[in-house]
Amino acid sequence: MNDFATNRNKQLAQTVIKGLESRNMTGYYAENRDEALQLALSLIPENSKVTMGGSMSVREIGLVDALKNGNYNFCDRDNTADKRGAALFAYDADVYLGSVNAMTNDGVLVNIDGNSNRVSAYAFGPKKLVLVVGMNKVCGDVDHAMKRARNEAATINVQRFGLNTPCAGTGKCFDCKSMDTICCQFLITRFSRHADRIHVILVDDALGF
Repeated sequence: MNDFATNRNKQLAQTVIKGLESRNMTGYYAENRDEALQLALSLIPENSKVTMGGSMSVREIGLVDALKNGNYNFCDRDNTADKRGAALFAYDADVYLGSVNAMTNDGVLVNIDGNSNRVSAYAFGPKKLVLVVGMNKVCGDVDHAMKRARNEAATINVQRFGLNTPCAGTGKCFDCKSMDTICCQFLITRFSRHADRIHVILVDDALGF
């Protein structure tokens, strides 16, 4: 990434962080993936119960490997046959890890889910959320964030999961009612009543989808 883009992202991140603070959420800025990893680990106490959804961003900064190799009670849903049990583990977890499908530059988080275990955990349950968000996911307003979530994140994820939806073949959302749709639940998080619950690490990198 060139210096101009880096400077722009750093400046924009400060705007986003102020927006998050106004919504009783906490924001951080990491200049690279390694810095994001260290920030995330600083927010996760040892011996805590930790789990996550299917976030690629969390994996891309090396956080999953760090948890597996560290002193944490990490429930890895991808390596268990009991998928429902792993999902329910989240509601009493100390820390839930993830990202967003999109967010606004004033701190509103936008997420879409198919099975809805991820957005339900974001809304209630885990004591703390640690969200790793590439600056590529920051949008101007909720309308643009929703369009990004539906036309970019969702269309890539249906291909990733091998699902049969109209958008899988076109790359464009059709607001479908396919049995394979992953656009079942929409969660817009505009404020957190619980101080110190939602932590967003903004990373000067293109992470996830």
